[in-house]
Amino acid sequence: MRINLLLLCALVCLATANAQTGKVFDALSMKSEILKSERKFAVYLPPDYETSNRSYPVLYLLHGAGDDQTGWVQFGEVLRITDNAIKEGKATPMIIVMPDANTGTRGYFNSVKGDWRYEDFFFQELMPYVEKKYRIKGEKRYRAIAGLSMGGGGTFMYALRHPELFSSACPLSAYIGALSLDDFKQRLKGNNESYEDSLVSAYYEKHNALSLIQASSLEDMKSVRWFIDCGDDDFLYEGNSLVHIAMKKKEVPHEYRVREGRHSWTYWRESLPVVLEFVSDAFHQY
Repeated sequence: MRINLLLLCALVCLATANAQTGKVFDALSMKSEILKSERKFAVYLPPDYETSNRSYPVLYLLHGAGDDQTGWVQFGEVLRITDNAIKEGKATPMIIVMPDANTGTRGYFNSVKGDWRYEDFFFQELMPYVEKKYRIKGEKRYRAIAGLSMGGGGTFMYALRHPELFSSACPLSAYIGALSLDDFKQRLKGNNESYEDSLVSAYYEKHNALSLIQASSLEDMKSVRWFIDCGDDDFLYEGNSLVHIAMKKKEVPHEYRVREGRHSWTYWRESLPVVLEFVSDAFHQY
C-alpha cells in the first residue's frame, strides 16, 4: 500500500512537472508561392497551450546570419528561458515564431532587383499562415518582434515600415544596415552586384534604420515600444549608438541598454528574459 502511494505521488509530481513545460517544434514547414519553396520555421508553445482554449499573444523572434530557425532553440535556449519567465510571472504565456531566413538567399528583405522577396513572404504568407494555424491573437497590441544581429536589423526595418502591426520591437546587437550609401555601394560591389544608382539609393533609404527613423512620422514610431540592447564590446555598437541618438533627437521614447559583452549567444541568452518581460508589458497594456 505504501509503495503504491509513493508511486502515485511520483506520477502526480511528474504530470505536474510536464504540465509546466512548454513545447518547441523546430522543423515545421510551409509552402511559399512567393519564394517558390518549402520554408521552415520553429514554434514555441506555452505550457498551458494544449490544456486551454484561449488565444495567445505572439512574438516573432528572428535569428542572425549563419543560423536558421533552430538558432534560438539550440543556442538561445528559448524553451528553458521562456518557461522560467512564465513560471516566475515575469512573462505572460505567449507563442513564439522563429522563421528560417538562411535558406536560398540569406536575409529578411526583398533583393534589390526584386527576384527574391523574403519580406513579402514574411508578411503575406508566414504571418497569416501561423496566425491561422495557432491560436494567436492577430492584433497589433498582441504582436511583437525581436531578433539578434541580422535579425535585429529585420526587427528595426519591419517595425519601422509596419508600425501598425507591432506593439513592441526589440532589436538586439542589431545590424542597422550600411552606415552610408557609399558603404552600401561597396558591399554590392564586393558581391559582384551592379544596379542603377537610382535603384541603389532608393533601396538603401528603405533598408537603413537611420534613414527610416528620419522618414517615419513621430506618431508611428511612438506607437511601437522600443527596446534596443547592444554589448559594449560588440562590433555593431556604432550603428546601435547612432540609432539611440537619432531617436533621442526625434524624441521617440525607447529603452536603450549597453551591457558588458560582445556579439555572442552568452549575451543574447541574458537579453531574452528582459525581452520577454518587455513585450509582455505591452501585451498587458502596462
